[in-house]
Amino acid sequence: MTGAPRAVLSWSSGKDCAYALHVCRQGGLAQIEALLTTVNETHDRVAMHGTRGALLRAQAAALGLPLIEVALPWPCPNKEYEARMAQATARGITHIVFGDLFLEDIRRYREDRLAGSGLTPLFPLWGRPTTPLAKAMLSDGIEARIVTCDPARVPQALAGQVWDKDLIEALPAGVDPCGENGEFHTVVTMAPGFCGPIAHEVGETVVCDGYVYADVIPLS
Repeated sequence: MTGAPRAVLSWSSGKDCAYALHVCRQGGLAQIEALLTTVNETHDRVAMHGTRGALLRAQAAALGLPLIEVALPWPCPNKEYEARMAQATARGITHIVFGDLFLEDIRRYREDRLAGSGLTPLFPLWGRPTTPLAKAMLSDGIEARIVTCDPARVPQALAGQVWDKDLIEALPAGVDPCGENGEFHTVVTMAPGFCGPIAHEVGETVVCDGYVYADVIPLS
């Protein structure tokens, strides 16, 4: 991957960022040197997804990549978020990779926040139709579970379920197969580049702030 820019990957613990890593490596788009993740400093959980810190670290170990954890308070003022992110990425890195698919407002937010920072955002999955993209992810070895879902958009029972062909085909009409509109979030337990699958079990499911969270627990 000679000549590819040095980059960190914005790592949510889910399938989209895992596949973005695969695409970057396959296409020589970027040399991923570390995973960058925001974590709730009180609960040791990945922001938004609610993934346990222990599972997050197991993912990084499976990929053999350093993990940069940005601990955030809750609630977190935007100024504090930007300051902590800037500190974490000040390591000679020139690019940051995101697994975003099509939400223009999210992309614009990232681009605006990175303007003048010295970091160039890359979106290797941007604009790919999500139905064939989901099929490609599964075909290339992504294994994931739904860890968070919005019960106003999808059945609450999806939390903790395996994200696979059968689940995608059973989604309600209008639900994006990749959950890009916020219908659900996933955690990967196997992906291209992993040294092997992460053994795990599904624990308690809880409702918090209007979202349903399934506790996916890594097994030693």
